[in-house]
Amino acid sequence: MLKGLPAIISPQLLSVLCAMGHGDEIVLADGNFPTESYKKYAEVIRCDGHGVPELLKAILKLFPLDSYVQQPVALMDVVKGDTYKPVIWETYKTILAEDGCEAERIEYMERYAFYERTRNAFAVVATGELSQYANIVLKKGIVKSEDLR
Repeated sequence: MLKGLPAIISPQLLSVLCAMGHGDEIVLADGNFPTESYKKYAEVIRCDGHGVPELLKAILKLFPLDSYVQQPVALMDVVKGDTYKPVIWETYKTILAEDGCEAERIEYMERYAFYERTRNAFAVVATGELSQYANIVLKKGIVKSEDLR
């Protein structure tokens, strides 16, 4: 363990977050996401037993969102015709707002477009999140010298 590091951040996840560069993306996938199918495209990190909100909060303590793009965060949108309302999105908006990322900086992507984007991700984190439409993409920004003080 390390001091000041959220305990939910595993050594594998910490290594990936450190290795990612500006513009790289990480996907936090819910329990229904076909994560293992993406092993040939991206590193898969298992965080079973953890929900996306707790991982999102911990990652944002270490990970700057890209300030050079309009929408550094993407969510998988509800499939056309599905009446489900993803209440978890409000939780995400609260967590992101606490980090300085307002709701208009969130993109909503059609399901298959989201799957395609995941093929280009640096890593995919498999969680035990049970909420539907809980998948989220984070685009890494830059760490500035003042962030290190």
